[in-house]
Amino acid sequence: MVPNHNLSSEEAKVMAPEAIDVDNHKFPFCIVWTPLPLISYVLPIIGHMGICTSRGVIRDFAGSYHVSEDDMAFGWPTKYVQLNPSLANKGVQGWDDAIQEASEIYKHRTHNLLCDNCHSHVATALNLMNYNGSNSWNMVKLGILVTFKSKYVGFSGFLKQWVPFCILAFLVFIFYYYIF
Repeated sequence: MVPNHNLSSEEAKVMAPEAIDVDNHKFPFCIVWTPLPLISYVLPIIGHMGICTSRGVIRDFAGSYHVSEDDMAFGWPTKYVQLNPSLANKGVQGWDDAIQEASEIYKHRTHNLLCDNCHSHVATALNLMNYNGSNSWNMVKLGILVTFKSKYVGFSGFLKQWVPFCILAFLVFIFYYYIF
């Protein structure tokens, strides 16, 4: 769907992305990301993902047969990418409906770490809303999007993302340097 630039000022106001409220964990029209314990310490670009409604409510596939609402499985988001709801079929309503439908689908799915996981839940929502005219969203595209287009929620988000990896890398370096 191509954005409609002929919207009235009232329609444009309704479709404009809302403000992010990090303190209250509200991320309207966002894909959110948080590190996975242990896995993200070794590979910091791998983590847990959710998608947020127009009101900023986080929905994430937290495990087999369970989609959380405003209670991310591995802690509050450390990074986010805000998307444009006017690029979703039927705008804001289409955005929210697609997230609801994807969540209902994933409430009946078994979680699989490698091929049917939180990233798949987000991809399904984006495919259902035909975001940006595409129904080929997948884990790889979402991983690239979050890696290169996301913003940290603040310095604390940056630290949660990188400190464990840096400590581990430093210990490996010290171990390698002094042992070998």
